[in-house]
Amino acid sequence: QVQLVESGGGLVQPGGSLRLSCAASGVIFSSRAMDWYRQAPGKQRELVATSTSDGSTNYADSVKGRFTISRDNAKKMVYLQMNSLAPGDTAVYYCHTQIGYHYWGQGTQVTVSS
Repeated sequence: QVQLVESGGGLVQPGGSLRLSCAASGVIFSSRAMDWYRQAPGKQRELVATSTSDGSTNYADSVKGRFTISRDNAKKMVYLQMNSLAPGDTAVYYCHTQIGYHYWGQGTQVTVSS
């Protein structure tokens, strides 16, 4: 059974940084693309960053240059380093992978506010 568990969210001031973590289990992690999505109140869930199995990464235009996705295949962990955070980054952040079905974590709240 695939399980994804996020951690690391919280309240941060504009310009600050946070590092999100996602622990995966029940999946051959190294062969899977892993994603971070976010959903702000009243908005659709959007793709933020992807780490593919071959090591490449992709980012939404809104976070390029500020966010970095990385992974540790041995630990089955994926991370999202978020720098220069702005109020527009406030959202619930979800870890995601697709193995036929879409698998989601429970989400972690990120609030950027002074």
